[in-house]
Amino acid sequence: MKNSNIEWTHHTANLWWGCIRVHEGCYNCYAAQLAKRYGFNLWEKGSPRRLIASVWKDLEKYQKEAAKKGVIHRVFIGSMMDIFEKSAPLIDHKFNQLLEGESEFWNTGQLRDKLFNEVIPNSPNLMFLLLTKRPSNINKYIPDSWKKNPPNNVFFGTSPVNQETAEKLIPQLAKVNGYKFLSVEPQLEEIDFTVKMDNGKMLIESVDWIIQGGESGHHKRPLM
Repeated sequence: MKNSNIEWTHHTANLWWGCIRVHEGCYNCYAAQLAKRYGFNLWEKGSPRRLIASVWKDLEKYQKEAAKKGVIHRVFIGSMMDIFEKSAPLIDHKFNQLLEGESEFWNTGQLRDKLFNEVIPNSPNLMFLLLTKRPSNINKYIPDSWKKNPPNNVFFGTSPVNQETAEKLIPQLAKVNGYKFLSVEPQLEEIDFTVKMDNGKMLIESVDWIIQGGESGHHKRPLM
C-alpha cells in the first residue's frame, strides 16, 4: 500500500496474504479478520496463502519514486503476512491452487527468495522493514551472504507484546546480524527491557529502534 497509514513506514507491501497465530499478540489479528470477511481461509493450520501478484510492480514503483526524489522510503513487509513463516502453498485470488509446472510461483518460499535475492539488492532507495513473530527463523531463510554482510537497506524486527514474549523473542533476534527493531504492538503489559540475556546484555541493547503502540478494533485490549 502506497503512503501507508502506519506512522512508522512510508509504504506496506505483502508478498502473500495469510499466516498462523503464534502468541498473544495475534489474538485479535486484523488481517485474519479481513481475510475471513472476503471468504479466504488463510489462518488455519495447513491452509494455503494467497498470492499478491501486484507486489513486484508496486515495489518497483516505490523504488523509482524514492530515487527520483533522492530520498529513502521505508517499506513494511508485511501487514498481512509473516515474511519468516515456514513455506506454505499458494492460491490465487480466485482460490485456485498454484501448481509446479503451471505457475511461476507455487509456494511462499519462492516469493521470499525473489524479494531477498532480486528486489532488495536492486532497491537502494527503499529501507525494508522485515517484521516477524518468528525471529528464530531469520537465519534459516536469509541468503547465506547476509549472515556476515547484512544489507544496509534492511531492518530485521520482531513483535513482543509482554514480558514473556520479550524475553523469548529478543534473544532470538539478537543472533541476527544487521539493523534490528522491535514493534511492541499491541503492548499488553508493562515490559522491562533492562532484563539481561544469557550474553550479559540487556534486551534493549540488542536493537536499534523500538516502536510501541496499542491494539485497534472493536475488541481491542487496553494498552498497558
